[in-house]
Amino acid sequence: MRAAVIVFPGSNCDRDLAVALRAAGIETEMVWHKDTSLPEGIDLVGVPGGFSYGDYLRCGAIAATSPVIRAVKAHADRGGYVLGVCNGFQILTETGMLPGALLRNAGLKYICRTVPLVVGTEDSVFTSAYATGEELQIPIAHHDGNYIADAETLSRLAGEDRVAFTYGDNPNGSVHDIAGILSENRRILGMMPHPERAADPGHGGTDGKRLFAHLAETLATA
Repeated sequence: MRAAVIVFPGSNCDRDLAVALRAAGIETEMVWHKDTSLPEGIDLVGVPGGFSYGDYLRCGAIAATSPVIRAVKAHADRGGYVLGVCNGFQILTETGMLPGALLRNAGLKYICRTVPLVVGTEDSVFTSAYATGEELQIPIAHHDGNYIADAETLSRLAGEDRVAFTYGDNPNGSVHDIAGILSENRRILGMMPHPERAADPGHGGTDGKRLFAHLAETLATA
């Protein structure tokens, strides 16, 4: 299995994500935002956290127009897997690969702490290592993590079992406590919390490790 992690100016979690993927046995390459294609044989694209382009205009808006995004969209359209974490989630909503938007936190402050995260569904390659309703401890680090969508979209997400994670204690005002969602084909996951920061005992917890390990195991046999 092979993965590509996209690097934008202002990305600061790209190496963290790559380390977590490699630790799970996934061959991982870094891809610069100005590249117009992905390496051959890529199964998974990781869109990392950080502050792409300094979060000018709004989070993820400029990154969504980067040359590499066309290749990422083509990869997704072919049925490839995409994981967007924090700023990566924001970018995926800005590109339209996931519905909704991320607004400024309800408290208008940057939040950086570990939060309880509840698994919303087991029905995806990203979440099937967990049990629905299981509570994880995963770090967050964001200023604009307040997920919002119109009533029709929220109803569709719930009805199609596409809410991947919810907050056990909502830190940012996200509607319905949503912390992560899946695409219609369940091959794209966007989430605000950082599983790559909970994949090594040295970081204080390993609840995110299963996501990467199971992802590697499942896609290697697909």
